[in-house]
Amino acid sequence: MNEVMSYEEFLDRVHDGIVTPSGNCPVTLVMEMLQGKWKNIVLYELCIHNTVRFGELKKDLPGITNTMLTSTLRDLEDNGLIHREQYNEIPPRVEYSFTEKGRDLYPLFYAMMNWGFKYEKDLYPSKKYDS
Repeated sequence: MNEVMSYEEFLDRVHDGIVTPSGNCPVTLVMEMLQGKWKNIVLYELCIHNTVRFGELKKDLPGITNTMLTSTLRDLEDNGLIHREQYNEIPPRVEYSFTEKGRDLYPLFYAMMNWGFKYEKDLYPSKKYDS
C-alpha cells in the first residue's frame, strides 16, 4: 500500500522515523534513484521540453559524453521515470518523455526550485545580485 500523508502528519511523525511497509526509508529510495551528476539535469530538461531527442539533450548538456547520456537515460528508463520511443525511420529517431511515475516528481522539482530561489544568495555568495 502506498502511504500518502499530509505535511502536518509528516511533521508529527518524522522524529519517530518513517519507513515503508518493507522497512525502507522512503526518502533514501528517492535519493538513490535520483543520485548521480546528470539524472536531475536530464529530468529538468524533460520538464522544459516534454519530449526530447538524444541530440537535443546532448546539445543542452555541455560536458556530458554520449556514453554518460546513454547510461543516464537507461537508468531513468529502468526506474520507470522516462519512456523511450523508437521510430523505425531513416534516419532512426528516438524520443524521450516522462512516464506518469516521472511526472509525479514535478512537485519535488517545484519544491527544490523554490528552495533554490530562497537560498540562491547563500549558495552562490560571490555572484552579484540586484536588490
